[in-house]
Amino acid sequence: MQEIKIPELAESITEGTIAEWLVKKGDKVEKGDPIVELETDKVNVEVNSDFSGVITEILSEEGDDVSVGDTIASLDENGEAGGSTAPAETPKEEKQEEAAKEQPVEAPKAPEANSEKDSEVIASPAARKRARELNIDLSKVNARDPLGRIRPEDVDAAAQAPSEPKAPKSAPAKKEAPAAANKTEFDKPVERVKMTRRRQTIAKNLVNVQHETAMLTTFNEVDMTAVMDLRKQRKDKFLEKNGVKLGFMSFFTKAVVGALKEFPLLNAEIQGNELVVKKFYDIGIAVSTDEGLVVPVVRDADRLDFAGIEGEIVNLGKKARDNKLGLKDLQGGSFTITNGGTFGSMMSTPILNAPQVGILGMHNIVKRAMVMPDDSIQVRPMMYLALSYDHRIVDGKEAVQFLVRVKQMLEDPYDLLLEG
Repeated sequence: MQEIKIPELAESITEGTIAEWLVKKGDKVEKGDPIVELETDKVNVEVNSDFSGVITEILSEEGDDVSVGDTIASLDENGEAGGSTAPAETPKEEKQEEAAKEQPVEAPKAPEANSEKDSEVIASPAARKRARELNIDLSKVNARDPLGRIRPEDVDAAAQAPSEPKAPKSAPAKKEAPAAANKTEFDKPVERVKMTRRRQTIAKNLVNVQHETAMLTTFNEVDMTAVMDLRKQRKDKFLEKNGVKLGFMSFFTKAVVGALKEFPLLNAEIQGNELVVKKFYDIGIAVSTDEGLVVPVVRDADRLDFAGIEGEIVNLGKKARDNKLGLKDLQGGSFTITNGGTFGSMMSTPILNAPQVGILGMHNIVKRAMVMPDDSIQVRPMMYLALSYDHRIVDGKEAVQFLVRVKQMLEDPYDLLLEG
């Protein structure tokens, strides 16, 4: 019999949460097969089996927190799929059978009433267990998971809903306690949802940044006329030639790289009493997902042309939405760009992505009446830009000049396109 343990995941990851079992008890697996998906602070990772054999026991349910080195399952290298591992578990199974014979015949009828419906529902083992405890019909539980998987908290919410059928007479106390816990001081209904491990980490990191850095934000605005005209002229040929669309992000990435070369302290970080000025340009692009904000990194953005940058952004965005990002996709960025404009944001103060000392915030494009150099008034597509920076490293003068340089390159983007 072999124990399946949580392996070393990465230098900065020591624990996680069981997101989904990819096998069940009695399944045969080969060495190297993925058996469980683990949600960590940064990404979801698959844990592979170090042995070939049959899964004889699953010790941790979906939703359980586990640490590196924890045993989460057992495997019999000599077993066969479909229950031929029975000899190893005979004592347990015999006891269970004897106990089952002693129970009244009527006892299992209540959970069996909905067994057919429940079997068609996508739910975690922990949720099914919770539903049995509360006598909840899983087919009537609303899942908040975008993939439709029912979690234990969904079952609890169904149990506390006003329209929920009356609790069995045998367990009135169990029904009343959670309901009381979900009332405010004004006796108003609330809903309690456990934060995912990733959301907890995001919250912790954002608070730490504000406590540990001297963060400041400076603003400017950019006239997007030239970029929009250039995109309109080149977009069809660009797509035909490269297979990706010419978006705004490649222009901003190129402009940021150019400005970082002129103001290198925005491409640095603090390590102890030293400034580490990076001579590479790995640009993080913030992507919103159902699990929260993630920042995959476009590596060596200074060496990529516009098509290369757009292709990387499309690839990383898809991986983020499909929950397929690896640790290497998220580590080591030197500067970050975030685009709140995709959600309609007019202006914001983005929070630093530590240990980086600079982040550029893009916003929505709005047509506004602008006074031109010749004093004429024209309607122009304008975007507010926000640069948050760590004042411990970057002085206000450098931050303002950096943002002005980004603005200048975006308002005259032809050189950027020629360089890329």
